[in-house]
Amino acid sequence: MDYIDRNFMIFNVSELNDIDFEQVLETSSDTVRRSVDNSKTFVKWEGTMPTCVFNLTTKEGPYTYSEISTILLTSTWTNSSIEP
Repeated sequence: MDYIDRNFMIFNVSELNDIDFEQVLETSSDTVRRSVDNSKTFVKWEGTMPTCVFNLTTKEGPYTYSEISTILLTSTWTNSSIEP
């Protein structure tokens, strides 16, 4: 898949209520991916940054698809512990 036009913004879960899910490509606060410690999440959009994303105070980014793919492989986002 080619997501060249998509942008991604990481932010604190505490700001999820500030996201207008009509403006981003996620459907609700229940369906977003969260960091391993549940403190961060992200949303994606195409085109101009949505106002609700622009207004976030804890935002990190924006990131391209390639950049977010690398970030999501880190221990912050992927639990690499092996269960016995």
